[in-house]
Amino acid sequence: MIQTIGIIGAGQMGNGIAHVCALAGYDILLYDSSGDQRDRAMATIHGNLKRQVARRKIDEDEMNAALARIRDVDSLDAFANVDLAVEAATEDEQVKRQIFTELCPVLSETALIATNSSSISITRLAAATDRPEKFMGMHFMNPVPAMELVELIRGIATEQTTFDAIREIVVKLNKTPANAEDFPAFIVNRILLPMINEAIYTLYEGVGSVEAIDTSMRLGAHHPMGPLQLADFIGLDTCLSIMQVLYEGLADSKYRPCPLLVKYVEAGWLGRKTGRGFYDYSGDTPTPTR
Repeated sequence: MIQTIGIIGAGQMGNGIAHVCALAGYDILLYDSSGDQRDRAMATIHGNLKRQVARRKIDEDEMNAALARIRDVDSLDAFANVDLAVEAATEDEQVKRQIFTELCPVLSETALIATNSSSISITRLAAATDRPEKFMGMHFMNPVPAMELVELIRGIATEQTTFDAIREIVVKLNKTPANAEDFPAFIVNRILLPMINEAIYTLYEGVGSVEAIDTSMRLGAHHPMGPLQLADFIGLDTCLSIMQVLYEGLADSKYRPCPLLVKYVEAGWLGRKTGRGFYDYSGDTPTPTR
């Protein structure tokens, strides 16, 4: 039975996963190599839980109980007794592989490992561990507390008992599991990221401005946010990483990352997290940068 979950990475995804798992009654260890990032994560979780209280989705007692279940730790050594380790680091295969190299010797023999990777081969990541049969993909959507879906992806070696245990957690979180095969970018990002990339091509080729493209998709297709606004929210570096995985993994020119996306990433204009992407976030309201 899974009761203690260790989460590696205290960024936007990691703190969201900690939030929903603690609220569902799991004990959480939240690790990040940056102490400042851990502090920001705990503050974010507190703020998001308070927002849920204000909206009457949870009560004060539930908030306080969830916060009491989360402990931030400064070393992976603390993961010795976790039942499940969830890797939620940046979407970079080498970073993830290094984490698994450090993590596996610490874990108990029975501990499961899940990755929140949004695009990278689960089979290949599992091969970097000492327990591919106890490894699978558990891809949460962003923002985690608000989004209902979790993609579940087996690697070639994933055992049924591992899959069943992870699926049970997803259901307990009141999320809806969707089974995806281990192909580049799985289901959601296989469909979503090429659309975003095409929107960037539309901007690159001068078909429309940032404002025109986003307005067209919001009002013409009833998308809740425009594709360029969404790209900024996801992070342009993450968008580029996923497009590169698709392009290299499927060897189809239709997945070629737009040169303008590459240029923005090279400039360090990564979207909301850096204050500038397709929009400038330095003022009271975001303004298009093109």
